[in-house]
Order: sequence, then structure tokens, then C-alpha cells
Amino acid sequence: MAKRSARTLDAAIDEVVRSGNCSGCGACTQLDAGIRMELSEEGFARPRRVAGTATAAAVDRFDAACPGRRMPAARPASTIRHPTMGPVVAAWAASAADRDIRHRGSSGGAITALTAWLLEQGEAASVVGARADPVEPRRTVSLTLQTREEALASAGSRYAPTSNAAVRGALDPAAAVVGKPCEVSAIRSLTTDGPAPLLISFFCAGTPGQQATDALVEQLGIPRHAPLRELWYRGRGWPGRFTAVSLEGTEVSASYDESWGAHLGPATQWRCKLCPDGVGEQSDITAADFWNSDERGYPVFDEQDGVSALIARTRRGADVIARAITAGVLDARPLAIGDLAAVQPLQVRRRTLLLGRMLGARLAGRPTPRYPGFGLLRLALAHPIETLRTARGTRTRVLRERAARAAASPTREVTRT
Repeated sequence: MAKRSARTLDAAIDEVVRSGNCSGCGACTQLDAGIRMELSEEGFARPRRVAGTATAAAVDRFDAACPGRRMPAARPASTIRHPTMGPVVAAWAASAADRDIRHRGSSGGAITALTAWLLEQGEAASVVGARADPVEPRRTVSLTLQTREEALASAGSRYAPTSNAAVRGALDPAAAVVGKPCEVSAIRSLTTDGPAPLLISFFCAGTPGQQATDALVEQLGIPRHAPLRELWYRGRGWPGRFTAVSLEGTEVSASYDESWGAHLGPATQWRCKLCPDGVGEQSDITAADFWNSDERGYPVFDEQDGVSALIARTRRGADVIARAITAGVLDARPLAIGDLAAVQPLQVRRRTLLLGRMLGARLAGRPTPRYPGFGLLRLALAHPIETLRTARGTRTRVLRERAARAAASPTREVTRT
């Protein structure tokens, strides 16, 4: 008989949150109905107990599924494994055949086209995803989509905290789930005893705090507390502009390079800086931007018609994509996975140097999750000088940030009775 942990679920969750390793995926709420995801003071999604009493019953499942504890590499059958792009059955350069969907989507509209088709054909009873809060478009909400129209209304990336793994129905094998790599990994781990939903992910560079969105809107000229009619981060072009529209019709915007590069990207949470899987390995289908590149191999963000890279990670995912192409839902051509890696330098570099970041964090006394199967040591040994430089820089940053927090916190006198 397996030995049950003596820790309570609350204690296990608190360890992850206090270490900064919580990704905000929301999977822990599936283990205890008394836990809910809420925005923290820093603007990130974090679990909080709102009812019930903590027990030790679900701790082992939490330790296996929580991306702040453990995130394994995927090893589906009958795939090749690229060292930085993960498992591959097949890959395509694709876009929505419907030009309106292609224009509205963040990256060729492939995910929107697929989910709308799955709902329309009855192949998915529902789709778990995210969209702008209809009351406060600055915020992003996780939700369940039931119709093609709802899927189309949710088109476009949301660079803000979401917890799609917390949605009721996210573990339903009749559903499809669109989520960040951490959300998909957690759902995959929670469904190992039975069939999983169709899991669809995308290349992810991290989750910025909510304050980053609020500050950017304000900097662009709409006061922080002024109501908005709409806010979208990308799409309506490729890559599309970050755009906010007030109730009165005032529209402000910033380019993708300005919004993500200067404001949102630097505001990502700590766990994202240590992520081994920005490429959605545990999904059945992963989508990515298939950028054009300059002479150095770096992406060019000039506005144009969007193109998605679609990776089938499992036979199930390959079957869905192939049937969508046959049905005329997607326009697609085969894609060599090395060509995708060539225009995704951020994802390649972050995995290559991750062991250095983890080592630097641990040398500074900060715990890190476990990442079995990603081949991080092999990648690090192939780039020893950069790995050591990264470790040294990470250690310095962690110690500097700790000192800054200590200096900002008022000294409290503790009275013992």
C-alpha cells in the first residue's frame, strides 16, 4: 500500500505559492471544492481556501500534477522527439480557411477554426478556454464554450492571468481544453486513470500580472478606472496591436513589440521564468506563430496575414488536424519541425539555458520544481559557458530581489506572551 502524505493539501499548496513556483493553472481546485482561484496583490492567479477544511487526502495527486512541484516531459507513442520543440507526430504551417477567423485570430486563427469546427460537428461537447470579461474587458476569464459563435467571440490571445484547469468540465473526456502548457500538463496528470479531454495548447512565453495590462492601458491614455468597451492583445491582423476602446469610443493601441516586448513580457511571474515547457508538450495539438525571420533568424513582426504552426503531438491530435484539413476548415502544408525551431529563438534558448537558471536559483536558496525527461543536462553541457553565465546572473538577480523586498518591508516587533 502506498504511503499517504501527512501534509495537508493547504500546506502543500502554501509551499508552492510561498516559493514563487505557482503558475496559477488552477488544477488544485479540482482536488478540493473549497479552494478557489483569485488574483493576488501582485496581480497573479493564486489558490485560496474559501470553504471546507484542509485534508491530506489529495496531496499525492497534487504533488504529481502541480506544475510548481513537477512537470514531466511528454513521451507519447509513435513520435519523434525534437530537443527543444518536443514530441512530434506531424507538423503543418496552417491558417483558418475562413478569412474572417484568420484575421481575428492571433496567429492564423487555427485554434479558433478548430474549436469552432469541433463544437459545430459535435466532436466536442464543450470547449474550455478564455476570453475578455464582458463586464471589465481589462480582465480575462476562463470559461466553457458551447457553440461555434462563442468560440469565434473568444478568438485572440489573452496575455493575462487565467486558470483554465480550474474550470468545471476541464477533466471531461468529451470536452476539448485550450490552455497554457502548465494548464494542459496538470490536466494530463489528473486524468491518467481514464480518458482525457482533447488537449490543445500553444507556445507560451509566460503570464504577465494583471497590473501590467492596467498600467499599459493607462499609459496609452485611458484612465485606470475608466470603463472599457473592448480590449484585445493581438489579432485583427498578425501579429496585431494591443488595443483598448473606451465606452465613449476612444481607441488607443500599441504594437506587439511595444506591448509585449516593453510592458507585458517583463512582468511575467517567477514560475514562468523557470518553465521547461513553453511549447505545450503534453497537448494533443500545439499551435505557434510561424514568423517570417530576418537575416539573423529572428522573427519579423511586420503586419501581414497570420500563419500558425500546428504540431500534432499524439495520433489523436494528428487525426483531428487531418480531418479539419480535409473538411476545408484549415489551409495547410507540411512543415519541418526544424523550420519552426529556427523562427522560435526564445523557446529554443529558454530550454537550452534552463538548467543554468535553475542552478542559479538554488544557489540563491530558492527551490525549483522537478522537470523529468526534458534532457536539460544534455542541453546545458552543449553550451557550458552560457549555462554558467546564466547561473551566475540568475543567482545575482534572486539575491538582489530578495534584498530589495527585505528593504521595502517594515521591521515588525514580535511580542511573545
